[in-house]
Amino acid sequence: MELNENVEENIRFESRIDLSELRNTMDAVRAELQKVIVGQDKLIDYLLVALLANGHVLLEGVPGIAKTLAVKLLAKAVDTSFSRIQFTPDLMPSDILGTSVFDMKTSDFQFRKGPVFANLILVDEVNRAPAKTQAAMFEVMEERQITLDGDTYRMEAPFIVIATQNPIEQEGTYRLPEAQLDRFLFKIVVDYPNLSEEFEIIRREHETKGFNKIENISNVMSGDQVVKFQLLVREVIVESHLMAYIANIVQQTRQTPLLYLGASPRASLAILNAAKGMAALNGRDFVTPEDIKDVVVPVLRHRVIVSPEKEMEGLKAEQIIAEIVAGIEVPR
Repeated sequence: MELNENVEENIRFESRIDLSELRNTMDAVRAELQKVIVGQDKLIDYLLVALLANGHVLLEGVPGIAKTLAVKLLAKAVDTSFSRIQFTPDLMPSDILGTSVFDMKTSDFQFRKGPVFANLILVDEVNRAPAKTQAAMFEVMEERQITLDGDTYRMEAPFIVIATQNPIEQEGTYRLPEAQLDRFLFKIVVDYPNLSEEFEIIRREHETKGFNKIENISNVMSGDQVVKFQLLVREVIVESHLMAYIANIVQQTRQTPLLYLGASPRASLAILNAAKGMAALNGRDFVTPEDIKDVVVPVLRHRVIVSPEKEMEGLKAEQIIAEIVAGIEVPR
């Protein structure tokens, strides 16, 4: 009887929010990215979920696996302002935020906006800039505004930052503090393609004769649509037993001896919002346990710290998170 009631309730949910435009548009964006990106379906889905959940993304992976290209393609598919910031050891906060310049004609200082004033921002090699520049970037990510010379400048919505970092290079890099990593909704680890995907990458490159890959990408979504869809995603229904499921997962990260540092309440909210985005991406206006399980690893992997002895044994945060989730009864 209870199962039938849940089914009926889910059927009623279907009519509460019209997600047809959202799903059709997101399918179109995915199709545009897949014109160039081979495999990496999870990467594409997580980028789209972050867009819907209004969250920032950290991409980690070795060079040459299309991290930067994926973001450029997304920026082309979404017709909105885009800027790319290459982080370097000599980059100053004013280089990204902007600076006040004295205007001889008006005898006054005029603020010249930096590249952070865009809707979609690609920060390449985010761990190459010194701490003060990283802090300036993470502050505007969190506050979505900056204050300079007593004036406040708000970022225009949508405002999404996608940063990349190389996990193998240590020389000339500055590790991102855990408190600042918390600003990212997702940390997505991009892996090598498999054999068939590698072949397809080579075949496509040969057929296109090395022409610019981004030129063939069409604008299929506007910035106004992104904001509209983000507001829709907020309305996605989450039952109380699923909220308890999220809370249980996060609580377990604080109680397990395998982790030196567990996740904060911000992580709980991130799982909630990401799960809503995943549900909407799949055309549903209600969250399921599978939506939560789909997003829990990329949401938590950068928010927890493995205990030193377990880290020496080679245990990774992803493995511990998966073990925690597997040990919690899935609500139905």
